[in-house]
Parts: sequence; C-alpha cells; structure tokens
Amino acid sequence: MLSQESLQQIDREIAKYPPGKKQSAIMSALRVAQQEKGWLPREIIEFVAGYLDVPPIAAWEVASFYGMYDLTYVGRHKITVCTNLPCALSGGVHAAEYLKKKLGIDFNETTPDGNFTLKEGECMGACGDAPVLLHNNHHMCSHMTTEKIDQMLADLEKQ
Repeated sequence: MLSQESLQQIDREIAKYPPGKKQSAIMSALRVAQQEKGWLPREIIEFVAGYLDVPPIAAWEVASFYGMYDLTYVGRHKITVCTNLPCALSGGVHAAEYLKKKLGIDFNETTPDGNFTLKEGECMGACGDAPVLLHNNHHMCSHMTTEKIDQMLADLEKQ
C-alpha cells in the first residue's frame, strides 16, 4: 500500500531502534505514510501497524492523538494557524480570520479546488514570531501580515 521508497524510509527509521523495538518507529512511519498519501486513511494506518508488527489500535492511538496526523482528506496545502493566547494577542486570530475570508472556508474545511485546507493549531513554540502559520506540517511562516499571507497564497497556488 506504500511505495518502495516510503518503505525504505520507514526501514531507515526502524534501524534507529534496538532489535525487537521497531514499534518505536510508529510516529516516523505514520509521517512517511502521510507524506506519500497526503493523509492517513484507516487502511494506511492499519498497513503501517502491520508493517511494524503492532496491533492496529496502537497505530490508531498515535495517529488520533497528535494533531500533525490528518485522519481526513486535506488539500495540497494545509495551513495551520496558531491561535493560542500569545499568538492570539499578537495577531493570530486576525491572521486566521483573514485566511478564512481570503480562502472562503472555515477551520477544518478545504477549498472546492482541493488546494487549501485551513486548520487551527496549538502552540508551535514560536510565540515571539507571531502570528505563526505552519504549511504542510513542515514549513513555519512567521510574522504573517496580510501582505505576507497574500504572497504565501500566491506562491502556493503556483505550485
């Protein structure tokens, strides 16, 4: 269910742990699977569990606990906005409202063209850089003014 390249990446993660402890690579394996598939449908979570020789519920517990895993379809560009208090006081709520208006969607929704999904996130550990957005769980965008948001969206639409 995953490409050979993804399985090789998972095998490299497994190799970081002592023999017999490959279940320790569950977070990394789910990340690799999500990068390939775009999100984690039940059958992919179960596949990862089988690959790591853990019960499917163990993989599901991890995937459903952490916000970085998407258990429903997300667009090509998932934008997560930090709205915790420090960011909220420094423009996070304004950035979120601006994105909602600009994209025509609310939190946990995807644009009709499938390009953007908007999520509300917990603290990203960059309070001094607020407002902060996270693109596809990997690229942090700091000090996001409306102008910077417009530029980011324009750049992402070109991808």
